[in-house]
Amino acid sequence: MKAKTLALLTLLLAAPGLAYAGDKIVHFPFQNAIDAATKAGKLDGTVKFYLAGNTPNGQVTVVNVVNDEVMVNRKTNAFGKKDQDTCDWALQSALISLQDMAKKAGANAVTDIVSDYGNEYRDSHNYECHVGFLMSGVIMKGKLAHVQ
Repeated sequence: MKAKTLALLTLLLAAPGLAYAGDKIVHFPFQNAIDAATKAGKLDGTVKFYLAGNTPNGQVTVVNVVNDEVMVNRKTNAFGKKDQDTCDWALQSALISLQDMAKKAGANAVTDIVSDYGNEYRDSHNYECHVGFLMSGVIMKGKLAHVQ
């Protein structure tokens, strides 16, 4: 009985450390996640997404007048999975939320998108993902806009 209790206690004390074991920051192509989400029907194509450094053609008007920045934070299970698969999955979830926010605000684009884990990561092709032993996650920030 004492051996089982000791083993359980050891596991409980080690579990928080395991959750963060191997934490790393990785960067993957943004467009891959958009293409996969569109192909799967998760994104309907009515809202376009532009990473910081990429500007849409036409006149851009920011439509969220209360706060011109929106932010989403999405996580997913990473245990035993490939980094890019879990990161793309988390990004797809974030993009779905951004699409919903844009539609509610009357926007047809999310512009100036950056990854933001306290320090903004700006890249015109890639997004930032944080990968741990158990979880992968993205935090994306952008501006809701109407492009004409």
